[in-house]
Amino acid sequence: MPRQNISSGTPWEAMAGYSRAVRVGDHIYVSGTTASDASGAVQHLGDPAGQTRYVLAKIEAALAQAGASLADVVRTRVFVRNIGDWEPVARAHGEVFGSIRPANTLVRAEMITPEMLVEIEAVAIVSS
Repeated sequence: MPRQNISSGTPWEAMAGYSRAVRVGDHIYVSGTTASDASGAVQHLGDPAGQTRYVLAKIEAALAQAGASLADVVRTRVFVRNIGDWEPVARAHGEVFGSIRPANTLVRAEMITPEMLVEIEAVAIVSS
């Protein structure tokens, strides 16, 4: 089965040897994605909802490169630095996925830098 690797160009992808997303057949796996731009600068400092929206836009762009959309997402995993941020993060997730309703898990996790408040990974299956 052919494999398509998608990169967003962040410095960590090359350093750690991973892709932003990988498509194999009808399945697309999106790596943990933070609110950092291509240079690695964190966006929306101190704003967990803003970071969530930024992350979901990055995920949407990676899915588009793989021939999919947010409507194809069947699973998300959300990692928050501060568990107290769960509600603004969940609400921002709901703005995007409210009608799609993928399976979802939210957990507290340590991030690479203190500025990163949210990290999200996703799995999509493209309908034939």
